Amino acid sequence: MDSFESKFKASMASKAPLLDKITNYIVKRKGKQMRPMFVFLSAKLFGQMNESTFRGASMIELLHTATLVHDDVVDDANMRRGFFSINALWKNKIAVLVGDFLLSKGLLLAVKNEDFALLKLTSRAVEEMSEGELLQIEKARRLDIVEGVYYEIIRKKTASLIAACCAVGCASVSKDEEQIQKMWDFGEAIGIAFQIKDDLFDYQKQGLIGKPVGIDIKEQKMTLPLIYALQNCSTATRRKTINTIKRHHNNPKKVNEVVAFVRESGGIEYATKQMHAYQEKAIDIISEVPDSEVKQALHRLVKYVIERKK
Repeated sequence: MDSFESKFKASMASKAPLLDKITNYIVKRKGKQMRPMFVFLSAKLFGQMNESTFRGASMIELLHTATLVHDDVVDDANMRRGFFSINALWKNKIAVLVGDFLLSKGLLLAVKNEDFALLKLTSRAVEEMSEGELLQIEKARRLDIVEGVYYEIIRKKTASLIAACCAVGCASVSKDEEQIQKMWDFGEAIGIAFQIKDDLFDYQKQGLIGKPVGIDIKEQKMTLPLIYALQNCSTATRRKTINTIKRHHNNPKKVNEVVAFVRESGGIEYATKQMHAYQEKAIDIISEVPDSEVKQALHRLVKYVIERKK
């Protein structure tokens, strides 16, 4: 990870002083860095890590950072991971250009080194993430998302990038298409479990996770605990709850009523059960891979995804 950090920083180098200042700020406020870990462990599961593996991890992180910068502009968000967002410090126009710069750096990193297999996988993730985001926007307007559509949204919007991490790691050391697809499926299952865990945070008791509850409801996002609760209540209760989310999502008292309704309806238990099912699916996908220290580390990382506190 230390080697990766210096390589990742180098991959963002620019001759423009302002860009260098902003990219240095980005490096200093890095998150949990789970995605590079998935790249490295997936590579080591099938071979010896090499420079292509590091480039693949940098490509993923450049792409991921670009999407976060653009997301903050779209959401008009001033904070990211407890720090000021790029758009809060340098305004929207610069933030959009920085996101474009990071995306182009990821593409150039692959093209210059002829890592076309890795480029194909990351491009697939970009396509799916964009489709997932647009599908969510389209469906959210009517608040009529059913469980099948929810899974389609998070599979594309969130899980595709973790899937790309695992597939890129594998592809950096192996040309076996079946193995690469298996690791994509592995990452996709983890990614879905990861998003369900994020959804569950919205219904935890205040203070347990260091963030306020009900954020998704305030933003009118239909997540799995809420979808389950709405699917298993009377028509009148469903209509009343949807009306509350549409018209009173900025009223803390009303938001807390929806949170209580979801908790009492078994939405938390159902979503938790589904999260564990995807965790087991991921573990099952790599069950035939010979046991090793790397495989055990992957198991621990999968466990962390669903047991994390934030």
